[in-house]
Amino acid sequence: MDNFLSRIAIRPGVRSGKPCIKGTRLTVGDVLDYLGSGMTEDQDILACLQWAAQREHMTEVVAL
Repeated sequence: MDNFLSRIAIRPGVRSGKPCIKGTRLTVGDVLDYLGSGMTEDQDILACLQWAAQREHMTEVVAL
């Protein structure tokens, strides 16, 4: 497993400085909440992909 710190970023202007997965606004707390509610790791990954896909579609609509 790679060093988890290489995947986490803390930026003061993003999500009030909460630790996020690098390149996203998804906080470590968000992921823990998802997992704590019974979502499996695979479901979390799929949820993130679905969110990103939806965001991409919304960006396309706004750009038109």
